Amino acid sequence: GNMQPRYKVVRSGMSDAHALTIGQLARAAGVPTSSVRYYERRGLLVPDARTGSGYRQYSAASLERLRFIRAAKAAGFTLANIEALLEAAEGAGDAARNEVQQLIQARLADVTERIETLQKARTTLTRWFDTCRERSCSGGCAVLEGLADQET
Repeated sequence: GNMQPRYKVVRSGMSDAHALTIGQLARAAGVPTSSVRYYERRGLLVPDARTGSGYRQYSAASLERLRFIRAAKAAGFTLANIEALLEAAEGAGDAARNEVQQLIQARLADVTERIETLQKARTTLTRWFDTCRERSCSGGCAVLEGLADQET
């Protein structure tokens, strides 16, 4: 058969062999294609090229960027934060590095605070559960009966 490439890259600098479709990109990064389209609308991700028929094509750099977005989301950053992180990371110099550091530091402080809150909740729940098991034969609910004097 004829070995002509199916798509022609409009913008130069990317060979068809290394181009990823939106579906391939999404699968490789472990996100739905709807997320890829949403990140594009937000300006966080830009297709590297378009085929003659208008299909988006992405490079390995786009995949790396998408994986970063996913990891940053998993770390609890908002898309606005992620946008700022990406912009700062693309910038050069101390100002950009300081901005990245400040964003990470702020997120770390939030996470630390949430962990402390969750640890207190775990302590309370463990105590209540132990109370339930120890006094389950009394008939009443030991936790509800003891809430007044067990408040943290």
